[in-house]
Amino acid sequence: MTAGRVGRVGIVLVSHSAAVAAAVADLARGLAGGGDTAPVRPAGGLPDGGLGTSAELITDAAKAVDGGAGVAILVDLGSAVLTVKALLAEGDELPEGARLVDAPFVEGAVAAMVTASAGGDLEAVVAAASEAYGYRKE
Repeated sequence: MTAGRVGRVGIVLVSHSAAVAAAVADLARGLAGGGDTAPVRPAGGLPDGGLGTSAELITDAAKAVDGGAGVAILVDLGSAVLTVKALLAEGDELPEGARLVDAPFVEGAVAAMVTASAGGDLEAVVAAASEAYGYRKE
């Protein structure tokens, strides 16, 4: 059994910075109401603490949040997208049901976390995160 909660979509937040990924995970947890939230893991930076994207950290985070309901992976910038796409193409590195989500990183993470914590399935989590592109700030 993995660390993820069975029946809940897991969320992985991939950033070039460990601090950014961790901060967005904390923000998403807090805005989802705290308590029993969906599993979320940051996968930021390189294993040595430097800036970059690590396939190993992404894979480990995805496995840690996988509870069997799918894993939504949100990313910040270009090479993070490419790294996740490569892992998905390999087919055996990420858990079955892992999806790269086209969404803004911060707003999408919060929307994904709220929806997953409320019991939404993978399609609902992906849709909520993607809809965050439409959030107006004026």
